[in-house]
Amino acid sequence: MRIRNFSIIAHIDHGKSTLADRLLQATKAVTAREFRDLLLDDMDLERERGITIKASAVTVRHTYQGEEYMLNFIDTPGHVDFAYEVSRALTACEGAVLVVDSTQGVEAQTVANAYLAVENNLELIPVVNKIDLPAADPDRVAMEIEQVLGLPAEDCIYCSAKTGQGILELLDTICEKLPDPRPPETDHTRALIFDSHYDDYRGVIAYIRVFDGELKVGDRIRMMGAGRTYTVNELGCYAPAPKKLSRLGPSEVGYMIASIKSLGDVRVGDTVTLDARPAKMPLPGYEEPKQMVFCEFYPASIGDSGKKADYEDLRDAIEKLHLNDASFTFEPQHSEALGFGFRCGFLGLLHMEIVQERLEREGNVEIVQTAPTVSYQIEMVDGELLEIHNPADLPDLSNVKEIREPIVRVEIICPTENIGDLMRLCENRRGIYKGQKFVSENRQILDYELPLAEIIYDFYDKLKSITRGFGTMDYELVEYRADKLAKVSILVNGEPVEALSLICHREMAEHRSRLILQKLKKQIDRHQFEIPLQASIGGKIIARESVKAMRKNVTAKCYGGDVTRKRKLLERQKEGKKRMKTVGSVNIPQSAFMAVLEQGE
Repeated sequence: MRIRNFSIIAHIDHGKSTLADRLLQATKAVTAREFRDLLLDDMDLERERGITIKASAVTVRHTYQGEEYMLNFIDTPGHVDFAYEVSRALTACEGAVLVVDSTQGVEAQTVANAYLAVENNLELIPVVNKIDLPAADPDRVAMEIEQVLGLPAEDCIYCSAKTGQGILELLDTICEKLPDPRPPETDHTRALIFDSHYDDYRGVIAYIRVFDGELKVGDRIRMMGAGRTYTVNELGCYAPAPKKLSRLGPSEVGYMIASIKSLGDVRVGDTVTLDARPAKMPLPGYEEPKQMVFCEFYPASIGDSGKKADYEDLRDAIEKLHLNDASFTFEPQHSEALGFGFRCGFLGLLHMEIVQERLEREGNVEIVQTAPTVSYQIEMVDGELLEIHNPADLPDLSNVKEIREPIVRVEIICPTENIGDLMRLCENRRGIYKGQKFVSENRQILDYELPLAEIIYDFYDKLKSITRGFGTMDYELVEYRADKLAKVSILVNGEPVEALSLICHREMAEHRSRLILQKLKKQIDRHQFEIPLQASIGGKIIARESVKAMRKNVTAKCYGGDVTRKRKLLERQKEGKKRMKTVGSVNIPQSAFMAVLEQGE
């Protein structure tokens, strides 16, 4: 039997998961009774949002020219935050099906995923999807694919994942055009772990692609990176229901269960070999995902009675979720304002949003989330290089030589009519223009270098607003670059609130500080005394707002008689309010901690 291993890659919402459904039906892998829409998106959150969060590997069979083929394909996510899932999937394949929406054309993630596939020396099959829609223009999109990606327009397969048109032609093309898996390079067993998840009853389930040799149930295996040994209890493949197998041979894809208790013991990208006859060299793996965005999660209860129990619940929920998604990091954190919580690192804003929603649903906890920040590199005067993820961790500035911020290369695909507005937006965010390319008559690609801190807030929302939803972007980390950066501390009633502090460019510090203070002023309740809200860089106050006191001067008993009686009483009350201000505390509501995030321009 001949084997074809491939991934389905595309921009978000271009029809990958629907195409996977049609491939399963066309190969009769599922019956009409078992079928449901978006079969491979088994998470409620995936189905509600209509996005793929986790890649799914499936094995089906197809007969072409009288010969049976085993097709192992992986349905991958399309959002930029989950690009690491795509890169992992491509490492286990020889080819990729690149899906492009016939109404939208080539988008930012289309280009990024195509380049990823080319870097991995994969054969690409371009597919123009959704040709059944009234607004479809497949010929124009095919020419865009040729112009931007260099894939011949005549090689594009026109299909509709909704109606099933062109699906059999696609299956035949996969069998015909995609290359055979490479022959084994050694007689020693080597298998690559490209994904894993945790099951409460069976432990870690690792998804593997066998490159050399074979794996059998009962084999004693060794993880070459981690150095641990296990016995294989079960092997199988998803077709799409789990199907047990006694062995996995060369070039086959499947799952492995070996009584592994912790997901930390399984490194994605590690090589599995036999303990008795280990391979000399591991397979080339890939880098660990690098967290780009950081924020803090705290339990939402107020008061000492419920705080501890809620912190324990939050910890249990985070640890359980981490078993199934090892791409986010967490460490304990304490805040004067919010108590005990966790500082977490994410691959992007959508990843942060997904993790928060999964914690609240699956862990049944309520969460307060602080505004997201990025990591900074700090070069000390003595030459030491530190990396911080929280403005509160910034060392004393007298010992700091320079602060470096992460710079990303942003690729924006947008309508030609919006070029001017988008350039203005990028210039306002300290962007450096790098280039411009034409996709078609009415669409262009803009290349900019921007600080990551400037795009994690509302850049994507503004991009969508300017282009009326037609603009898309993709970004990748380029380097850490020094600039005139400073830590802005927010003081409420003279006390610094570290959860609201931020690192930003000195030229924008005053503008951004005023926005934060104006938001805080609306969120904090008035007290019996005036509350000053200040922003400072070091010892210098750069912005100030005040929450006015509630005027409750009791003068009812002073009517009639001399006016000095009234003045004396007001002076006494004024002294009392001064004393109250020195000992009074200000409760900052949880909504105020999102004020930093909801900045306007």
